Amino acid sequence: MAVPSHQRDRKAALTQLPFSLVMLIVVIAGLRIFQYHWREGTALIGGALMVAAVLRAILSTEQAGLLAIRGKPVDVLSYAGLSVLILFVTFTITGGPLS
Repeated sequence: MAVPSHQRDRKAALTQLPFSLVMLIVVIAGLRIFQYHWREGTALIGGALMVAAVLRAILSTEQAGLLAIRGKPVDVLSYAGLSVLILFVTFTITGGPLS
């Protein structure tokens, strides 16, 4: 039995919802950085990567959409590792011209 095209389109759109959520957080982070709140912005980017790691861990490859790049363990470790690294740098930089 063939699936109607509007149901396929809806399913395809829902598949990209996790990636869209992560990108929304990144856009908000970019706005905060643009407003000279670089620490908040970079913390949001680290948070977005952690959200990506959690979503990739709990969703199947088909449901993860564009968050699925490699195998699930590699994706989760990559997203989480980058998140921890960015958050570490964000919270440990003191002084300098950006503070």
